[in-house]
Amino acid sequence: MTAVDPHAPVISIRERYRDMVSDRWPGIIAPKPDELLSSWLHRLAYANGVAPRAFARVLGLNPGMWSAALDLRLPADVANLLSANTGIAHNQLAAMTLSHDLPQELLLPLRNNGRQWSSTWLQFCSRCLAEDAQPYFRRRWRLATRLSCIEHGCRLRDRCPSCLGCIAVFDQAELVPQHYCVACGYDLRRAPVPYLSPASRTLDRCIDSFCSLEATAHAPFGPLLVRRLLSMPSAAGGYYSTMMLTSLSTSARTYCAEHLSRPSEWPVDDKNDRKARRLWRLVPPTSDHCAWIELLANALGRKAGLPGASEVKKPGKKIPYLLGAYARMSPGPGCRLPPELIGT
Repeated sequence: MTAVDPHAPVISIRERYRDMVSDRWPGIIAPKPDELLSSWLHRLAYANGVAPRAFARVLGLNPGMWSAALDLRLPADVANLLSANTGIAHNQLAAMTLSHDLPQELLLPLRNNGRQWSSTWLQFCSRCLAEDAQPYFRRRWRLATRLSCIEHGCRLRDRCPSCLGCIAVFDQAELVPQHYCVACGYDLRRAPVPYLSPASRTLDRCIDSFCSLEATAHAPFGPLLVRRLLSMPSAAGGYYSTMMLTSLSTSARTYCAEHLSRPSEWPVDDKNDRKARRLWRLVPPTSDHCAWIELLANALGRKAGLPGASEVKKPGKKIPYLLGAYARMSPGPGCRLPPELIGT
């Protein structure tokens, strides 16, 4: 029988993970660029060998959409606990939330009624997840106005293509990385990329360029633009015309964007289309956010038959003309239009 060393340390198992270490948790990870707080929390839980659902108890929270709720509001006691055990500063934690530079009215709501056309709380780009060394979810994927990936130009998804379930990492009871579907285990990195027309990608990028909390808060017509963005389904017409943008799935919002930016309505910039070239020369530079916010609000209102934003009695430019001008001034990944539409 082996003798027991009386000087050996006594090891006991604690019931709660937060009691295991007195200083910091053993698994510490740094936030990624534009990472959503809930995404970082899920990666933190995995790094420390705790499933997301159980990690809620580590933070003193109830299960459910605990991490998604923290994206909207991070209580001081939870922030203090996270900072003390990870060394991540309070301002870094706050920067991962949705409270300081994104219009709150345009965020996807924390609900899902199970209907295929209804919104879910989070979208993702399968190409981004596939290229990430540690797959994570971006903050701007929470915006209802966001349809495409800013890096790849491809359309986002809001459901698992295998089981059509929403992204529910907060409810994961197994110790697996967050890019696997909770319901069926499908690897979201393998999800096929849905089609999105070049014109819709340009509309998406144009709206995203000017929809920051700072821009809309300081522009005279910022609140009006937000209201008209929420009413985009009405301007687009069709099946979803009576619904709000934030209540629709990514595919339904894409349907609205496609109807608002049909390529057949885009003006051709050639020697015979002097009107198009004259209008594009009058469009302000993209650095003038206030002017573009007014132009977008007017264009969406015109499509819906609403009055212009300003008191000046002049018709707003059509959405296709604005998109043509924006595409010429700000070409980006995935939103370059055919030469016959933007000129050479």
